Amino acid sequence: MVKEGVEIIDIGGESTRPGSKPVTIDEELDRVIPAIKYIAKNYDIPISIDTQKSEVAKKAVEAGAHIVNDVGGLRNDNMISVVSEMNVPVIMMHMQGTPENMQKNPQYGDVVEDIKNWLEERINAAEMAGIKRSDIIVDPGIGFGKNLKHNLELLGRLNEFKGMAGGLLLGASRKSFIAMMTGNEEGDRLSGSLSAAIMGVTGGVDILRVHDVKETLSAVNTVNSL
Repeated sequence: MVKEGVEIIDIGGESTRPGSKPVTIDEELDRVIPAIKYIAKNYDIPISIDTQKSEVAKKAVEAGAHIVNDVGGLRNDNMISVVSEMNVPVIMMHMQGTPENMQKNPQYGDVVEDIKNWLEERINAAEMAGIKRSDIIVDPGIGFGKNLKHNLELLGRLNEFKGMAGGLLLGASRKSFIAMMTGNEEGDRLSGSLSAAIMGVTGGVDILRVHDVKETLSAVNTVNSL
């Protein structure tokens, strides 16, 4: 991935796909800490820790992680305290419900406005704890408590999230909504993932969370050169 041009490596030890159940703190630590230490020792590249647990976030930063990626959107007060204490940037993602139940009939009024309002509340809570708005990256949470219509609406209105905080992230790579549109199985979602990435770039996204680094970078560079 480093050779292919990745700029940040995101490491997680707990699945957050629909229907998944949480793992213990110790199990998550056993999965992520060795990987973080290895990458920090051998590569000069920022590392983000993908976790909802404050204990994991703290130990991960101590081991060499530079960014906390919380799919729970800092709903845990302890996580807010850890991010503030460690003084690191944080990715704040919206999720309706939990991974175990988030895809059970998600409901919104205006999906973009509802998520913006939720993110603004979480940003305000973070600021009250001493986290600078400029250190917060917002993620609308494609596929996390959203149906196909919600996901497409978010992709088409990404620009409305610009300026909320220090940056905007899109994580649409290989998500199930791509298979819903294309009929492709998980191993064949590249074309849909690249299309979503291009929509992200044209929508003003600052960070793309992807699996296919080389292909995505090529597509993005092509769009940027036009």
